[in-house]
Amino acid sequence: MKKVRSKSVGVVGSYRKSRKVDPRPITGRERPSDLLKHAFPAYVGRQERTAFELMQRSVREDCSIFLTLSGAMTPAGLHQSCLIPMIQRGIVSVLTTTGANLYHDAHRIIGHAIREVNPDAGDLALRLARIIRIYDLGFWEQALLDTDRLFSAIIRGPEFQRKMTTVEFHHLLGKSIHRIERSLRVSQPSLLSTCYQYGVPVFVGAVQDGSIFLNVGVPKNYTLQGEPLLDQILNVPTTGFDIDLQFCVDPVDNGALSSCPAGEGHTWGKVSVEAVETGSVYVHCDVTAVFPWLTHALLSDPKMKRKPQHLMDRLAEATAFLDRDVSRQRGKLMRTLDWEIRQRDRPRHRVFVR
Repeated sequence: MKKVRSKSVGVVGSYRKSRKVDPRPITGRERPSDLLKHAFPAYVGRQERTAFELMQRSVREDCSIFLTLSGAMTPAGLHQSCLIPMIQRGIVSVLTTTGANLYHDAHRIIGHAIREVNPDAGDLALRLARIIRIYDLGFWEQALLDTDRLFSAIIRGPEFQRKMTTVEFHHLLGKSIHRIERSLRVSQPSLLSTCYQYGVPVFVGAVQDGSIFLNVGVPKNYTLQGEPLLDQILNVPTTGFDIDLQFCVDPVDNGALSSCPAGEGHTWGKVSVEAVETGSVYVHCDVTAVFPWLTHALLSDPKMKRKPQHLMDRLAEATAFLDRDVSRQRGKLMRTLDWEIRQRDRPRHRVFVR
């Protein structure tokens, strides 16, 4: 009974300290930050407000900000409206995405438009017309063939004929695309060339599928997996990401990585205790419906700007730093490579092995 009473007192104290719902009449003259503060007190609206507050906090605390992007976001133009301006303001430090997003972005560079289409117009007719549909977006099939030729020509260059990481590969690719954009006088730079200009490393976690290595669904876990790799495998102490902000339409109960919330990620060592308690939010929505608005709110504040970190320029330094840390743990690491069959009979395994 004492425990129940103690918990009740704690709940009451927490409730009294919580923020009051404080709606105010909208006049049309509000700053975006004020509107978010007073008109989004509940449900997905509050998730959106919390996301904005975490975005502000990550810039104020000068965090290295990893942006992960999956789904057909460049065909939807989210990179032009939101991501590139955030990179130019120094907000995004690292990008992890799919090859598909980088690939489809290149259609525009060589003169192919992506158009709004009626998703109910009839897919059989669209196929006969050689128009490819991504829900309510469409483009000519020829855009794929021309983009294949573009990337095939680029990666036959001598600078690509060596072993390299995906970061190095996409940095070289961005350099080549930047040069092509300048020669063609492209007015809106691509995501790849912008990342090259601002020294933003671009990770692509599964490069083996498709045209310039098209792939989907990998970026989030590929980014978060760095923490278990360092702490659990390489014995380099780390606690995981301190701020975890997600936009996703998936339910959290289907076991998918796309919908894995911060608390579940913490059990894997991917995010810190701080992230679970005060630094995370799962915004259950289509990101294209809210991210342009949040970007506007963030960039309307002149303080939400910083000098770009140009982490790509520090790649060799970071690699050498990691190599030194790992070499100190070499003895422990080598022992983890051994396994004997008698380990299967240890008591702790008998619960699982029948």
